[in-house]
Amino acid sequence: MTRFWTFAVAVAMIGCASLIHYAGASEPRLVDGLITKPSAHSVDATLDRLEAALKERGFMIFARLDHAAAAAAVGLQMPRETVLVFGNPRIGTPNFLKYPTLAIDLPIKALVWQDASGQVWLSYNSQKYLTTAAYARHGATLDQPLADRIERQFEEIADAVTKR
Repeated sequence: MTRFWTFAVAVAMIGCASLIHYAGASEPRLVDGLITKPSAHSVDATLDRLEAALKERGFMIFARLDHAAAAAAVGLQMPRETVLVFGNPRIGTPNFLKYPTLAIDLPIKALVWQDASGQVWLSYNSQKYLTTAAYARHGATLDQPLADRIERQFEEIADAVTKR
């Protein structure tokens, strides 16, 4: 039974990943609210650079979710794809206390993935998307100047992480 659930989770993760990109893609699909930038580095180097840049700016890293490793564990293959889950408890905790269900959509995630041609990409949700989709569905609001500041910060981080 455990093998069944491991397989089911791996298939679900791969299915979700296919919504973001498709085999043979040289350019990522345009997805509403998703910012995607090409990286000049490998998946591992991009992840390490991203983690270091986030920590430098006071973010906490909660997890790395390696979809390709999960697929391999059940005998499936896919290009490298890892989600980095991160946040700032000073900002998130007050929101979670006021809107407990917001925790299903947050903390923030970034996806570092490799397409079939070997190109590495960094994808993350825009703050506008998080504000209008995630926060809104829970009845939560995010201070617009704070959202704008976070958006600029993420753009700076993404540019620094993905460029040579």
